[in-house]
Amino acid sequence: MVLVPGPHILNGAFDLLALRIPLAASRLAFAVLVLFAIGVGLLAGLALAGGELPAFEPGRSVAVWVDVPAAAIVAMCYGVFYSMPVRMLVWPAAAGAVAHAAHWWAMATFGLSAATATGVAALVAATILLPAVRRYRLPFAGVGFASVVSLLPGVFVFRLMSGAVQIAAAGSDIPPRLLDAVLADAVTAFAIVLAMALGLAIPKQLYETLSPGASGGRAPT
Repeated sequence: MVLVPGPHILNGAFDLLALRIPLAASRLAFAVLVLFAIGVGLLAGLALAGGELPAFEPGRSVAVWVDVPAAAIVAMCYGVFYSMPVRMLVWPAAAGAVAHAAHWWAMATFGLSAATATGVAALVAATILLPAVRRYRLPFAGVGFASVVSLLPGVFVFRLMSGAVQIAAAGSDIPPRLLDAVLADAVTAFAIVLAMALGLAIPKQLYETLSPGASGGRAPT
C-alpha cells in the first residue's frame, strides 16, 4: 500500500476545493490509474501463485494497543519511502498514532461506520499537523497522507477488483451474493477515500483562511 499515490489524491481534493478543475482531474486520473495498476499486479501475482482474494472475506477487530503503534510505524515507513528527513518523521508518526486511536475509539465506542471514523481520524491528524507544517515548512499532502495511509481502504479496492474478475468469469450465472459484495466494497472504498480527503482538506482550508499569515508561509503541497 506504500505505492498508493496518496499525495496525488489529496492534492486533487485540494485543487477541487480551489476550483482548479483541470489540475484536479489530472491528478485524480493519475491516482486512479496507479491504483488500477496496483490491483492488476496483485491479482496477477495471486493467479500465478494459484491463489485468490475472496470477495467475502470478513475483517477482524484489532486491539487498540496493537493498532496504534502499528499505525505510527507505517506512517514513518511511508515518510522514509518519500525521503522525508529523519527528524521530521516524528510528526506523521505521532499524528498517525493519535488518528488511529480516534478511529478505533469512534468505531468501538460510538459504532460509527468505517467511512465516518476515517473522516474523524483525518480531522484529528490534520489538526495535529497543521501548526508543524507551517513552522517547519513541510508538504502537507505528504505528511498528512503518511499519517492516515494505514486507513486507506486497500482491502476493499482489491476485493472489488477480485470480485469484478469473478463476475466476468461467471458469465450469465452471477451469484447475487457476489454482486452485493462487489457493490458494498465499491461504495465503502469510495466513501472512505472521500472522508479521508475531506477530513484533511477542510481543516487545511480553514486554517489558511483563519490563521493570519498562514497562506503566505505555508509549505507547498
